[in-house]
Amino acid sequence: MTRLAFFDTKNYDKNWFDRLKQDYDVEIQYFESKLNENSVLLAKGFDVVCAFVNDHVDEAVIKGLIDDGVKLVAMRCAGYNNVDFKTAFGKIHVVRVPAYSPYAVAEHAMALLLSSVRHIHHSYVRTREFNFSLNSLVGFDLHGKVIGIVGTGRIGRVFNDLCKGFGMKVLAYDPFPNPDFDGEYCSFDELCQRSDIISLHCPLTPDSQHLVDKEAIARMKNGVVILNTSRGGLVDSEALLEGIKSKKIGAAALDVYEEEGDIFYEDRSNTILEDDTLMLLISMPNVLVTSHQAFLTDEALHNIAETTLGNIKQFRDGLVMDNEICYHCATCKREPGKRCF
Repeated sequence: MTRLAFFDTKNYDKNWFDRLKQDYDVEIQYFESKLNENSVLLAKGFDVVCAFVNDHVDEAVIKGLIDDGVKLVAMRCAGYNNVDFKTAFGKIHVVRVPAYSPYAVAEHAMALLLSSVRHIHHSYVRTREFNFSLNSLVGFDLHGKVIGIVGTGRIGRVFNDLCKGFGMKVLAYDPFPNPDFDGEYCSFDELCQRSDIISLHCPLTPDSQHLVDKEAIARMKNGVVILNTSRGGLVDSEALLEGIKSKKIGAAALDVYEEEGDIFYEDRSNTILEDDTLMLLISMPNVLVTSHQAFLTDEALHNIAETTLGNIKQFRDGLVMDNEICYHCATCKREPGKRCF
């Protein structure tokens, strides 16, 4: 039986993993702490560790895992910008969940957009206090608006379908255009200039870090709406805040934040946040923030557990791992029937 150390555990994580673990002959030990240099010792004696988006799988952690005899890092998410692949390559394998539910994330992005432009979150608070005034709640129709979708993978394509259902005109930017995408591709600069709404659906890489920065915002339409349900680092938070304060940005709806690691997924209601930028963003009436919950549907959680446990089984059985990733995966073409190393 494979022994799995599961880090950064929340109650909703356990449901599907506990229901499926027997089918994959896996024993799971759940740890509430995030995986980092201080907690890596908890992995001693385990075959596999399971990590999430805000765990720190850096050089020190990778070396600690190797020293403790861990053979596989199973990321239960699509993103992997928090993994030090240079240190891991040739020493410890890494797998991920490339697609758990594009509908979950795309639908949450649309929910954020609708809530933001129609002020649903403000209306909810008002009516609970028996304030039924409509002052300051004027929104705008999505029909006929131009939306720029950055990233046309699975999530971007589902979001495109939703936008077209609302009668929106879609522009798209992706350094690797998808021939199956039903929309007009253009440069990122042109997308910024023409879009009434911009929605980010791309991975965080060195090239996309702070893709939305001061210069990009300056090229956008006055009153532009910015959505981010991908990775916080795609947006320069300071530039976003300045754009909102100057009224260049009409609204922002964020499910991610670049410094979310020690904040999101935790109850901070009785503490004072030390992140002044996040506090100011949340205080703005035209900013809507959710805590990285776009993935959180029952269907997605089931797919995450099933794919993660399937990845572990492929590793244990000596098979090629369909969802393995490594330092060279961006440029190499892995030979059929072989692992990354």
